[in-house]
Amino acid sequence: MTHPHRTTSRDAVRAPAVSQTRTGGWPPLARRRSRTPRRPARTAAACIAVALCLLSAGCAEYRDGDAIAQDSAATAAELLNERLGHRNRVRSAEHIAAAEILEPPSGGTSNVHREPLAWSGRIVRDEQATVDVRFVVTVQEDYGTFGNPGHSAGQATRCYRYLLELYRYTSYKEIDCPAASTPPVPTAEPIPTLPDDARNRLTAVLRTATPDTLAGAVRAAFPEQHVTVDTTTHENALVAVVGVPAERQCLLLVRAPDGAITSPGYDRIWLEPGETGCKTGLYVSPPR
Repeated sequence: MTHPHRTTSRDAVRAPAVSQTRTGGWPPLARRRSRTPRRPARTAAACIAVALCLLSAGCAEYRDGDAIAQDSAATAAELLNERLGHRNRVRSAEHIAAAEILEPPSGGTSNVHREPLAWSGRIVRDEQATVDVRFVVTVQEDYGTFGNPGHSAGQATRCYRYLLELYRYTSYKEIDCPAASTPPVPTAEPIPTLPDDARNRLTAVLRTATPDTLAGAVRAAFPEQHVTVDTTTHENALVAVVGVPAERQCLLLVRAPDGAITSPGYDRIWLEPGETGCKTGLYVSPPR
C-alpha cells in the first residue's frame, strides 16, 4: 500500500522539471551572462583613443606665439625681482642697473633680452632707488612634433619698474613702455673696499708700534677715507682694527706681549648694523 502523500522514486523520475523562474528569483544562467557589462573592452577602446589623440596632436591646439612671448617676459621680470632680492648695501640706482641688470654685450642665446631704461636715487638710509627695465622676447615658429602641437612666431615687449630700499626686499610693477629708443648705458661706480695689502700693512705697523704710537701709525698706514681705524691696548696686548663697515669688511690683528701677531676670529654677524661693528670690541668685549 502506497502512502497517499509520498512520491515514489519512479514518480520523481517521471515528474516534470520545476522552472526556477519566479518573482524575486534568479534569472536563467544564459540571461545572466548576457547582461554582464563588457568593461574590459570599453576600457581598451578608450585607451586606444587617447593614444591616437596624443600621437596625432589632435587633442591640443596650435598655440599663439605672441601669447607665449608675453608670458615669457612676465616670467623674466619676476625672476629678476627675486634675484635683486633683499638689499643690505648702500648702492646707487645706476650702479645696480649696470652691475646687476645690464646684460653682457654677447647677450647669450636666450630669446629674452633685458635692458635698463632709466634709473634714479640710491639705497641709503630712508632713501630709495628705482630702475625701469624693458624685456623684449622673440619666439620662433615651432611646427610641432608628435604630442607637441607647436606654435606660431611671436614677439612681446613689456616694461617694469623696480623699487629698492635699504633692508627691504625689492618690489616691482609693470609700467607702460616708452617710445622705442636706444637707452643710455649705466656705469657701475667703484665699491669701497680694503686694499689688497691691508694685512701686510697692519702687520708691519704692529711690529714696531707702542701703545702711544699705535693709533697714529695705523691711520698713517691707511689714509683712505673710506677705511675706518680703531685701536686700543688690552692686557698689555696691542689691538688694531681696520675696515669698511658699509661693506662688512673688517681686519682684526692683535700683538701679544711676547710679540706674536695673531688674527682672532669672530662671528661676522657682529659686523651687521646694530651690532658691535668693526671695532676693537670684537676682541676686547665680544658679545656673549
